[in-house]
Amino acid sequence: MSKEQRKQPRLRVFLKGRIHFNNGASSIDCLVRDMSAQGARLMLSETATLPEKFDLFIPQKERTYRACLRWRREDGIGVTFDGADAAAEGASSSDSTLGALLRRVGELEAENAVLRRQLTQMLEARAPAL
Repeated sequence: MSKEQRKQPRLRVFLKGRIHFNNGASSIDCLVRDMSAQGARLMLSETATLPEKFDLFIPQKERTYRACLRWRREDGIGVTFDGADAAAEGASSSDSTLGALLRRVGELEAENAVLRRQLTQMLEARAPAL
């Protein structure tokens, strides 16, 4: 793909995945290497014929995506995710990740302020001894 055709850039990831098809009767392990709310690039541990549509389960995200095969190369496959659910989940996941990061930054800033006060108190207590 010489020209970027995606609506959203994919983020580089390294997630274990499992492809389920034939109504759950067949499955293949895979590695998710790039991902966005709309799709992903997968590396397969086996070369197998996949149906056009299948389920992609990502244990770390505790989420199953309905995927549609878009391209296949020797080094992997590209898929898009069906429906607005995947896009909505991606947006809510981004929002919750951003919220968690903002909370953590606030916690660290508060902790930093406490440590600065303690350091100032220690330096002031030590100053008369000099």
